Amino acid sequence: MEPILLRKLDISDAGLRTKMLVGDLDSDGRMELLMVQANGGIDDRYVPHQVQCLTAYDLEGRLLWQRGTPDPEAGGPGSDYPAQIYDIDGDGNNEILCVMEKKFRIIEGATGAIKKEYDLPDPEAHDCIIIANLSGNNFPQDIILKNRYHKMWALDNAFNLLWTYEGNIGHYPWVYDFNQDGRDEVMAGYDFLTADGEKLWSCQKLEDHADCILVADVDGSGNRRLIIGGSVTVMYDSNGKECWRYEGSIESQHVAVGKFRGDLPGLQIAGLDRIIRGHGGNQNGKDGLFLLDANGKELCKEDRQTKGWLTIIETIRHWDSNDLDYILAYRRGDGVLPGLYDGFLNPIVTFPVDGYVGHADLLGRGEEQVIIYNHETAWIFSRKDGDLSKPSSKGVLPQSKRLYNSTLYPGCEY
Repeated sequence: MEPILLRKLDISDAGLRTKMLVGDLDSDGRMELLMVQANGGIDDRYVPHQVQCLTAYDLEGRLLWQRGTPDPEAGGPGSDYPAQIYDIDGDGNNEILCVMEKKFRIIEGATGAIKKEYDLPDPEAHDCIIIANLSGNNFPQDIILKNRYHKMWALDNAFNLLWTYEGNIGHYPWVYDFNQDGRDEVMAGYDFLTADGEKLWSCQKLEDHADCILVADVDGSGNRRLIIGGSVTVMYDSNGKECWRYEGSIESQHVAVGKFRGDLPGLQIAGLDRIIRGHGGNQNGKDGLFLLDANGKELCKEDRQTKGWLTIIETIRHWDSNDLDYILAYRRGDGVLPGLYDGFLNPIVTFPVDGYVGHADLLGRGEEQVIIYNHETAWIFSRKDGDLSKPSSKGVLPQSKRLYNSTLYPGCEY
């Protein structure tokens, strides 16, 4: 299946080393691309980012607005960028939430104008932004901020501090209302918290920290489980019972859940094993994909013959008319281009350009597009031809939870 190039956009005015966020910024029924540049002059592996510059483009490549000035020494994607697209005030239009100039800012999506700004609860409270419903509102309006690994701050929609928590909170805590009381619980790394920030239980016998957290009804029982990738891959129920543990990987860096196989019951779990880490000048770093069934049993493993150890994987749905999902893998290294893999780890689609990758239903038509980008160009690919200049007739496109809780360490719900 050859992907079709719908549009090639010049995004060079956004600057170097940007991260792309996707959302309907101007309420026209089409999504826009927001290129987020991080501040420079930092060790971005351990020091949290703040935003240096925001640049908004429409799908035809027009620069809509820019806030901030691109920095030629901008930081790179060694950690999350604290920026999200979401309608936080419920006025029907998306805002941008970000940490910029040491303030938490709410910025109008259509114009880039600052609507509100608040002082941070702590100078290090800007590793990432998590949007949650901790207060029992009609929709999520609370904010969780964190430092790199150890502390988080929960705030209400007026930026009043609700609670703080310290622990091994991993890269990107995930929120979900497991007990259906109208308030989100928080999986903070290996610790499961109530909406009030009280720890109920912790994962046992796990090392390092949680790299990614997913929520899904894996076995079709109607019960949502937690799948966590860290030192190993584990699945827990919301009461703290370990359902299974997969120890056949050296480091479970990324996990994706989906219906990748039609011949098996339930969902399948794809993982990314860092087989050989490439730190310290080691040029032989290598990673590989693996696939588990709903019970954590290994189904297959990628026999990777090339180098490269920084792959990111995600689930992509509705790329084509196939009922099955695909595994999107990118940042593979050694000349391996981004692609879509099936439930046997066969490459089904290979994109003709390399770079970072985003995906979304850009027009609200039930089909996902894939956007690959570098510091100069964004390419928009689809399974079939289409006109990106024609907006949806459905009004403002809703921002999915995957898009408004965007992270370099993909978490998701299925």
